[in-house]
Amino acid sequence: MLTQDIRNSLIETTDLSQLKWDLNHLQPVDVGEYIAQLPQQQRAIAFRLLNKAEAIDVFEYLPTEVQQELINSLHDAQVVQLVEAMSPDERAELFDELPAGVIKRLLQELSPEQRQATATILGYPEGTAGRVMTTEYVRLQEGLTVGEALSKIRRQDEDKETIYYAYVTDNNRKLGRVVSLRQLLFTFPDVLIRDIASDRVIKVRTETSQEEVAQIMQRYDLIAIPVVDREDRLVGIITIDDVMDILQEEATEDFQKLAGVGGDEAALSPPLFTIRNRLPWLLGIMALYIGAASAIAPFQSVIAAVPVLAVIMPIFSNTGGTVGIQALTVTIRGLGVGEVTPRDTLKILRKEIFAGLGTALALSLTMIMLSLIWAHPQERWVAVIAGVVMATNTIVAVTLGTLLPMALKRLKLDPALVSGPLVTTMLDTIGFLTFLTLISVGLNVLHLPS
Repeated sequence: MLTQDIRNSLIETTDLSQLKWDLNHLQPVDVGEYIAQLPQQQRAIAFRLLNKAEAIDVFEYLPTEVQQELINSLHDAQVVQLVEAMSPDERAELFDELPAGVIKRLLQELSPEQRQATATILGYPEGTAGRVMTTEYVRLQEGLTVGEALSKIRRQDEDKETIYYAYVTDNNRKLGRVVSLRQLLFTFPDVLIRDIASDRVIKVRTETSQEEVAQIMQRYDLIAIPVVDREDRLVGIITIDDVMDILQEEATEDFQKLAGVGGDEAALSPPLFTIRNRLPWLLGIMALYIGAASAIAPFQSVIAAVPVLAVIMPIFSNTGGTVGIQALTVTIRGLGVGEVTPRDTLKILRKEIFAGLGTALALSLTMIMLSLIWAHPQERWVAVIAGVVMATNTIVAVTLGTLLPMALKRLKLDPALVSGPLVTTMLDTIGFLTFLTLISVGLNVLHLPS
């Protein structure tokens, strides 16, 4: 890991020879982190200090935007060398961000094998197993012996991304069995592969969502999983490092959506990017709150007649919204990690409502006590309505927080689309309308004092 001491030492180094020595003796991932944090005009200089082999390794660890900068600043021969050495899945991810003209030029310079591998991956939709797989894997014919298999791996598979699993196919590349390197190493050379390989192959299809792939690999503790097409032919594998990236990407995306933030904003993103990313959401949230404000507008005379309402109503807003977001977060997390499915909706809703009843009672009593403290003696009847509405709003909050993401999942949409601000606004509107309507009835129908 690139510690602060090492980072400071590299930054303070003015001798380029010393910096070159330091960079070429660090782990590639640490060098990538160091270069990514440099000012833009210094990144190419630091990258050029790397030896050829080190530069190839470091390039894959750089953020996509830094890779693009280096492609624009390096000579074509250097760029082709770097891109050729990338794994097909990493190369496809880079090409997703490059202009079409640059992609076309680079594809023409790649070897036929790497060009075909990249084109294959780019042909699948984003977010699917086909788009994140690599075409570098160990494939064995089912008629080989263990000795022949090991000899084939030594001769042909040195550059494969992982050799821990070998996949046994027929002549049409149809996947039938899987064998681990451990099994091969501890089995006599003349034993046939098909006699030791397992036919219980856990696999995914090219159209499987990347989120589902991550869940399957996590469930079965796999370090790689084969990807097959609709004819069950082996076309690639997804490795554990790709799954770690997927899990981080999905968690970040869900967290940002829940908070009402879109895009791939990072903590150190440029201010203009932050504005472009957040402003549409904020304007949308303002539009939502216009609905909540419109629910209050007809009751201005009621609020004027019972001033304590202005003190009580923000508590409705904050508490109801928080209860809803708590239920929403737990439900989305359960769906995200595969802990629950839409079939569990009634079970989860029952649990949330039972828990909500206890929460509602506690919050209702607290609301009544606060209302009694803040209200004038002639307004203390408001405390009863405040307590009833607080309890009702709590039950509504846990219900919405459970049902909304479940409904989206059933419709095959991302449950995280139900953002926190959306739920909060809905609960505000429901709570304010209910509360102010009951207060209005108390004043105008029951002629309670104000």
